[in-house]
This record gives sequence, C-alpha cells and structure tokens, in this order.
Amino acid sequence: MKKIAIIPARGGSKRIPKKNIKNFMGEPAIKYAIKAAINSDVFEKIIVSTDNQEIAEIATSYGAEVPFLRSKKNSDDHASTDVVLREVLESLSKSGEKFDLGCCIYPVNPFLNEKRIVEGLNKIKSDNLDCVFTAVKYSYPIQRSFRLSDDNKMRMINPDNYYKRSQDFEETFHDAGQFYWFRISSFMREFKLWTEKTSIIELNENEAHDIDTESDWRIAEIKFQIQKNLNA
Repeated sequence: MKKIAIIPARGGSKRIPKKNIKNFMGEPAIKYAIKAAINSDVFEKIIVSTDNQEIAEIATSYGAEVPFLRSKKNSDDHASTDVVLREVLESLSKSGEKFDLGCCIYPVNPFLNEKRIVEGLNKIKSDNLDCVFTAVKYSYPIQRSFRLSDDNKMRMINPDNYYKRSQDFEETFHDAGQFYWFRISSFMREFKLWTEKTSIIELNENEAHDIDTESDWRIAEIKFQIQKNLNA
C-alpha cells in the first residue's frame, strides 16, 4: 500500500504570526512534524501544502517536498483541512501519482512521536478502518459543563446531571490535533475524514499540547523542556 504524509501549513496565521515556522526551542516549529514523518519510515512521499514561499523553503530544507504552492482559494481563514487534502491528492493524481493511505499531520506538533504514527498505520490496516486519529481523554466530565447566561449567571448545559457523581459519567475524549491516518478512497468518496469506521490512538496529556496563543506556546516550551530533561 502506498502511503503519503500531507502537512498543511499556510502562511496566514493571525493569533501567532508565522506560527508554522516560528522558533520552538530553537527550531522552526514545522521541523518537528517533518522529522517525525521521516523517522517513522513509512511514507513514500512527504508533502507540505503551503501558500508561502518561506515556509516552502524551510520545509524542503528539512526533507519534505513542496511540489506546488497552494491555491489562493484554499489559503484563506475559511479553508478546511479537507479541501487542502483534496487539492493535494487531486493534483498528484493528475500527474499519475496515486496513494492508498494518507496521513494528515499538523505542522505545529513538537510532541508528535513517530512511534504513534506507526501505531496509527497499523491500526487503520488491522481494523480495516477509514480513519485513525490521536485523542486525549477529558480530565473532567464534560457532562457537568456549564455556560454563562447573558446576565453572567452560571447555567448547566444539562441540569439533570447536577446530582450525578463524576465517576458515573461515560468517558469522553477530544481530538489531540496531531495526525489523521485516512483511507484515500473513502476520503475522496465521502469528502470527510471521520466516518462510521473511525477510531483513535489514545494519548496521555503529556503527549499533546494545543498551541493557539502565545501563552500556549510558552507553556508548551516549558513542558517540552521538562520532558526532554526527564528522558535524558
């Protein structure tokens, strides 16, 4: 089975300018995703989809390919991961390059472990799935979540859960935002990654960190350094 890694990395990040190539512990952030893909040793091709020449040059310097710059219509704030993946796959198909399995790897991914990439590949094949992605268990039951009303008063989303114990709730998970293995035939047919035949690779909280703000970035670097010291 032919396998391709696609790393979507546009240049127009607003909350963290130049997020995808901003230095994380002294290296461009995208380097960690590219190196994890290379070190997994499972891909015939590793492509970065970007609209930015600087990102393209940095990506290729670390061993990825950038065969074309992303189209303008798929480079704005509203372009979904799905349309970016389809653009890459359709472009390669027109050139005669076809793949069986794809892995979408997000670019700001310093905690990504190549062993988890291989684990995801093995799972999608052995369980005959359409998609496998990384997820982390919520540390507190979301069934007891609440919102604030217009007059700033707390309102439970589901008041019936007020008297239930935390341990009585079903475990819930959230997307860790690291990678998505997907069967390309299913994706091109359904035009979505998650289908009824989707499962997860469960990570612990030390293996992932959502980075959306400058504060997230600083905390992630501290967490990364602590883990590096522990591993040493």
